[in-house]
Amino acid sequence: MTTEYPDYREKLKCSFEQLEDVFDDCIKDALRNMTNKGVEDYLSGASLVCMIGRGFDPVLTYLEEMPEMAHKLGEPILKVVAQCVWDMSRSPNGKAIPPFMQCLPEASRRLGSLGQMHNFIDIIFDMMEDTTGSTHGFHTTVPSPGLPNLLNQVPYLLSQLSLEGLKNWIEYGVRNYSDHPERQQDYFSLQSADAKAMLQRERHGTLYMDYERQLDMYMRSMWQQDEYFVPYSLGFDDLRKPQPYYDELGMRIPDVYDEMNNVSGINRYRITLAHMAGHKRWTERQIADNLSPFQRIAVEAFEDSRVEQLILREYPGLKKYFMALHPVPVEGDCNSEKESCVRHRLAMLSRAILDENHGYQNPDILEYLEKFQDALKDGESSTKEMLGLAVSFTAKTRRQTDLSPNVRFENTEIDYRDDNRHMWLFIEENDEAEDDTSEPQGQEVVEPDGLPPRHYHEWDYNTTSFKPDWVTLYESLHAPGNASMIDKILEKHSALANYLKRILDMLKPQQYTRVRYQEDGSELDLDIAIRSLIDFKSGSQPDPRINMSHEHSGRDFAVLLLMDLSASLNDVPDGCTQSILELSREAVTLLGWSIEQLGDKFAIAGFHSDTRHNVRYHHIKGFSEHWDDGVKARLAALEPGFSTRMGAAVRHASHYLEGQKADKKLLLILTDGEPADIDVSDDKLLIEDTHKAVDELSSKGIYTHCITLDKKADDYIQDIFGPGGYSVIDNVEKLPEKLPMLFTSLTS
Repeated sequence: MTTEYPDYREKLKCSFEQLEDVFDDCIKDALRNMTNKGVEDYLSGASLVCMIGRGFDPVLTYLEEMPEMAHKLGEPILKVVAQCVWDMSRSPNGKAIPPFMQCLPEASRRLGSLGQMHNFIDIIFDMMEDTTGSTHGFHTTVPSPGLPNLLNQVPYLLSQLSLEGLKNWIEYGVRNYSDHPERQQDYFSLQSADAKAMLQRERHGTLYMDYERQLDMYMRSMWQQDEYFVPYSLGFDDLRKPQPYYDELGMRIPDVYDEMNNVSGINRYRITLAHMAGHKRWTERQIADNLSPFQRIAVEAFEDSRVEQLILREYPGLKKYFMALHPVPVEGDCNSEKESCVRHRLAMLSRAILDENHGYQNPDILEYLEKFQDALKDGESSTKEMLGLAVSFTAKTRRQTDLSPNVRFENTEIDYRDDNRHMWLFIEENDEAEDDTSEPQGQEVVEPDGLPPRHYHEWDYNTTSFKPDWVTLYESLHAPGNASMIDKILEKHSALANYLKRILDMLKPQQYTRVRYQEDGSELDLDIAIRSLIDFKSGSQPDPRINMSHEHSGRDFAVLLLMDLSASLNDVPDGCTQSILELSREAVTLLGWSIEQLGDKFAIAGFHSDTRHNVRYHHIKGFSEHWDDGVKARLAALEPGFSTRMGAAVRHASHYLEGQKADKKLLLILTDGEPADIDVSDDKLLIEDTHKAVDELSSKGIYTHCITLDKKADDYIQDIFGPGGYSVIDNVEKLPEKLPMLFTSLTS
């Protein structure tokens, strides 16, 4: 029979005669449901299944069922299934491949997500290993006696059990019948009384897949939202209990809910979805970078309560379910002298907002309950207003023991609420990327100006303890000036710039490094190619990565220059015609130009302070910016003022350095004096705090180096940065020349 798709048929390395009768129908189905890349993976997977030597049936099942599975779960499932079949064929359990392939379509329909299918396959392979006594290498020659029976029962089992229940049911059979093959077969075929009793014990709750259509109609009718649901299991994460959440890919919800406090499983689903639907309607994203963890938890609690109050305005009948599912923290239960009560206080406030008969007497709770109610009295309020209330609440109720690692969780966990990842926006590239989803293109870019204040602790050497949230830091994008001033500086120092360029050319990576195991490359890797040819001739899957390429063994630095912008920069040193500020600007200009030539990640910021309540941090150049007119304009407009509270600025600079992906991270500090501020009478206090901040950076893998212009720096500088962590430039006029040279020596 001649195929209508000869190009695709050529890519399917399989020669069964029966294939010719079904290939066209299968490839049409694949083209309807998958992308071009997915079709390529589909044909590669089918070729791998064909190579196992188990007849035509596994190949046919793969070809017929995988397009629909890929459409529902995502195209990565194609490679997962093909590799599992290949691994199973290399074990003693090859005869179980047909029932394994046949159970997958129903398993995918019941489980509903790629993550759940991964968990299901792990359960099957763990059972296969445990009942054969093998390891992942499958060295035994004895097949698992109960595996085929289990696979035949999978559709029924998944209709009765959650994935966690299935795991527990299988583990019971493995644990009790691993040495009795006949009894194991009876158990996994549901013939034994034990199997039925365990099935009843694990059968509980409301399975999401039994009510998928009802929940879909609920979201459309009550919330006018067409959502894609992605179920997850609660039994596979030992480190952190999963929580519901939503992003652009869908709403994540548990695969089973038990009845709780007389609220049925289906109603628990409805309350969870209502809460997330309320967030989608009313919550606005907020910038997270300047908020401490305690403040973020408080903002989330206030916003959750606001959303629930707005939900109850539309559907007041839901209140009895919120009341039943919300914990009732007991006032006075948390021992504030021995444990952190942050979560307990917020749970009390959340309960008080929901329940007018709360009975709490705590004056702070009552005060902020009234403020919350006033905010919603005349309208919907806003997420930004809740942020302000939460920051104020955190400051008002802060205790020293809030920093204790012993946090009280009892009666504080509200499991129908999502984890609120949707409400946070991070302005610095790569900052907390594992938690935050990327912003859709076209969304308004948020500038640092107008950010809420960020609070930092400060070290008190007298008590050998931190003062929590002691310093308030405000950051902003520095106002621009005349960029041509910076161009004139480069013209003035053109001879020095040419000299620096010759040095920088030597710092650039010169040597090539060979990169092997590439599918595409500049030349053939002969060793790998011969090995792949041998594998192909022997019937094994050859390794396609037979090429190699070359790349420079490059530098990988992230550097942040932190400039002291205190009032003393206006001083003109003895014998000089320029102020310290003018000389510093020239030095930073040459340094910035030099690093741009090298291509290192580089940022510039400045700071000054006016008491602990007002530390100012100015962004001059960001890591993602090039040395352009915008950066030059900000550098040209620098103006000094106030004092030098260095510790908080160093801690905030590390916040941005931590988010950079680089092998080496360097914080350069350019200052003309010791740390000081007008509200501190003890000269040693801020010196010790800055030393502590430098130690904190060192523990994070960030190297700190200070360049000081203070001729008296020897009295204190080593106490802060240690031996080798600083450079003293006595002749200030030499700063434009020495600063770039110092950078090259530190990073060469």
